[in-house]
Amino acid sequence: MTNDDTPDVDTARDAGPRPETQVVRVGRDANSSALSVPIWATTTFVADSVDEGRRMATSTTSSTFYSRYGNPTINAFEDAIAELEGAEAARAFASGMGAVSAVVLGLCSKGDHIVTQRQLYAGSQLLFQAVCPRFGIDVTFVDATDAVAWQEAVQPGRTVLVFAETPANPRLDLVDLDRLATLKGPMKVVDATFATPLGQRTLDHGVDLVLHSATKAIGGHNDVSLGVVAGSRELIDWIWGFAVLQGANAGPFDAAGGLKGLRTLGVRLAHQSASAQALATRLSGDPRVEAVRYPFLASHPQHDLARRQLRHGGGLLTFDVVGGLDAGRRFVESTELCQLATSLGGPETLVTHPASTTHVGLLPEELEAAGIGPGTIRMSIGLEDPDDVAHDVLAALGRAAGEPS
Repeated sequence: MTNDDTPDVDTARDAGPRPETQVVRVGRDANSSALSVPIWATTTFVADSVDEGRRMATSTTSSTFYSRYGNPTINAFEDAIAELEGAEAARAFASGMGAVSAVVLGLCSKGDHIVTQRQLYAGSQLLFQAVCPRFGIDVTFVDATDAVAWQEAVQPGRTVLVFAETPANPRLDLVDLDRLATLKGPMKVVDATFATPLGQRTLDHGVDLVLHSATKAIGGHNDVSLGVVAGSRELIDWIWGFAVLQGANAGPFDAAGGLKGLRTLGVRLAHQSASAQALATRLSGDPRVEAVRYPFLASHPQHDLARRQLRHGGGLLTFDVVGGLDAGRRFVESTELCQLATSLGGPETLVTHPASTTHVGLLPEELEAAGIGPGTIRMSIGLEDPDDVAHDVLAALGRAAGEPS
């Protein structure tokens, strides 16, 4: 939401706490009088009786049976995400891909059909194009930005799942969630990692499930590995049953780190979004850059949708360096403040060359379909002073272009 759209104080109070306030308070039911979440560093718990053990072994909400089923610290993180997303329940995993694979393989069976997009995190794409066929699950890929293509790809009576990612990795393409929710028949799942629960209230648009790689901005400090999916109690219970067998459950230390990250998510996102927009604006007129993608830039092809669907532009931006692969490599290898690493959402500004890292497993035609060129750079803006980041980026562009230092 932009400053122009911010309601006055009285209106905000009438509507309840703002998300930036809510994120500080959620997930505290198990805290007792402690401000910081207690870490239940145990795998198993003692039952009072056989009947109590049986009840816990068959309950999707038990937190004191066995930590693959549930754990008070992990459940607190799940409750926090569910509340932020306006969901009935949530399930945490050891990684974002743990969440993605549990949703896909937990909801789909042999003979089912999935519709997803070409603009995807490469791990998700490889799951869809390499793993799903082994289980007899057919997948159709469409252009994420084409609402009609989504509709036309759905096969009535056979399409079980529609899986979207918005904003998409790495070029920040958007999926119109209101249009997606109107698809009749299949369950609609959205990976909203780049937006976070503070940037996009995904379920409010009418889709069924929202998931995040909480390793990224939710954790926010590059020190936890977490995934989470939120939605109705019925769907989460179904996924929970598969997840217990899958075993990719979150650990209590990472869950506690996720809760700690949530407390500062609002202020981090405010700083990172402002810094990313300022840098994106600056790069837009730089002759050493072919194109810049940032949702809140007027030049973004889905700028109007971004303003309608997102509360902030986010801390990520993507641009293409003039000179292709060699220039892209020189750029990421010559930054000094910005570090070459593949994650995002943390306090350090990171630069990534997707074609050789995050999306290296894709064929040339698949990279082209995803809009990833040899000179494409993805940046995750951190918490440094934005002028220092800009100075480093502009200097690295000069070195990439062979300019005298």
